[in-house]
Amino acid sequence: MKHLLKMSDLSPAELHHILDVAEELKAEQKAGTTPALLKGRSVALVFSKNSTRTRTSFEVGVYQLGGLGNYMNAATELQSGRGEPLKDTARVLGRYYDCVVWRTYRQCDLEEFAELAGVPVINGLTDYAHPCQVLADLMTIRERRGTLEGQKLCFIGDGCSMANSLIVGGLLAGMRVTCVCPEGYRPAADVLMFAHKYGEKFHLLTDPAEGVKDADVVVTAAWNTAPGTPESERRLRDFAGFQVTSRLMEGAKPDAMLLHCLPAHRGEEISTAVFEEHADEIFDEAENRLHVQKAVLAILLAGL
Repeated sequence: MKHLLKMSDLSPAELHHILDVAEELKAEQKAGTTPALLKGRSVALVFSKNSTRTRTSFEVGVYQLGGLGNYMNAATELQSGRGEPLKDTARVLGRYYDCVVWRTYRQCDLEEFAELAGVPVINGLTDYAHPCQVLADLMTIRERRGTLEGQKLCFIGDGCSMANSLIVGGLLAGMRVTCVCPEGYRPAADVLMFAHKYGEKFHLLTDPAEGVKDADVVVTAAWNTAPGTPESERRLRDFAGFQVTSRLMEGAKPDAMLLHCLPAHRGEEISTAVFEEHADEIFDEAENRLHVQKAVLAILLAGL
């Protein structure tokens, strides 16, 4: 593993290795024995989008591992915000830092950056993929279920970054994956091509009630990201019936987990009642961002 740009960069063995290392690092942190695996290492945290969990969990994680993490707002603090070419920023940061975490918009920009930087690059979220979040989701499921193999995961929402990464990550982990989204909001074409190789282990549906049948894990994410705009009004219409409610969850297994990558828009993609009923799972999931990201950093920079 040279970078973590998308879930399909990983083999099943690499995915499980990340989770194993994350589990070990989590136990060490709880015991107060976190090793200084990044001592003398520096990590650039470059963000073109707002962030709560990704930014803070990477900052804390680098610190806990003994390294230096520098946050940079790409729009207001770097010359890239004033028109410096991406290739120049990549080649400069790669000479200063041992690793770059970048949250940006276009996956192709991230891929170009990784080619030029000369150091490991980690995807902190693009419009195409959110691998760090999905690794945290898989870690949380494995912690609570004991295994990922054979578990049925149902994602309900927009077929964007979370759906793309959950489909690939879930299938690589040996899960059965169902993605439920409205027409016009399908996952990326290359992700669907990847998923269809798994035959009956993957289903793409438009009916949430059909999708959650016998699900072990239900996952959703915000789909109304621009409130008060014409786009928001259109999405409110298009996603009518896609809210995860108590009634919908009745179709899943009685002990089904519910995960949400946050931030949550209660009353839109999820009801307040369902969110609070599964809050422990959701905030375990949020905490596990810290541990899986430390694992990725330790593997890339310390050779674990």
